[in-house]
Amino acid sequence: MIVNCIIVEDEPLALKRTQEYVGQVSYLNLMASFSNGYEAIGFLKSHDVDLLFLDVEMDGFTGIELLEALSRKPEIIITTAYDKYALKGFELNVTDYLLKPFAFDRFLRAVERVYDALSTAESQERDFLFVKTEYRLERVAFDDILFISGMGDYRCIQTTSKKILTLQPFAELEHALPKTSFCRVHKSYLVSVSHIQSVERQRIRIGKELIPIGEQYKDRFYRLIEPRNG
Repeated sequence: MIVNCIIVEDEPLALKRTQEYVGQVSYLNLMASFSNGYEAIGFLKSHDVDLLFLDVEMDGFTGIELLEALSRKPEIIITTAYDKYALKGFELNVTDYLLKPFAFDRFLRAVERVYDALSTAESQERDFLFVKTEYRLERVAFDDILFISGMGDYRCIQTTSKKILTLQPFAELEHALPKTSFCRVHKSYLVSVSHIQSVERQRIRIGKELIPIGEQYKDRFYRLIEPRNG
């Protein structure tokens, strides 16, 4: 999934840093950058934007005023040198609040939250994903996926009818699949919970396949499949 974003920032050095950070994240597509809110609001009304990086204190038309003027808001990450706007920002339902100067790792945590929110919403709206294989995009229904395994540089998607090889990384496939229906259980395996036949001795049986449960993945897996008491 590609996240289309814009930056609204009137400090040239801060704008350059944010642009560089965006360029380092493969799923972010920078559509435009603006030095004031007036130009940005016109762009937002005529383009589909998923994410807005927004400075708060700008001449003439502040970031808060821009947010209040929008009837349809994308995901918002505020970027500011002042923490006094934090409460107001969260009242306006921003996704995250970055205090300048922020490092890349903090920036990445913020955009990962956006990616997770958007991919979850997308997967809830549809029951399939498109997989890049050879020279085409192949549609695969969620219900048809049994498990996904790692094979060197490739991921092998085992469906009810065939195997599909793709170079897409596990992280990208995980983001595209509903988190309540699919679970990473090992560094080399991701499984469909609905197709699990049994679990015994830290191994999952799906059809003829016995899939190991990795130590670092077992807690989340068992929380997902075991009924809650009370």
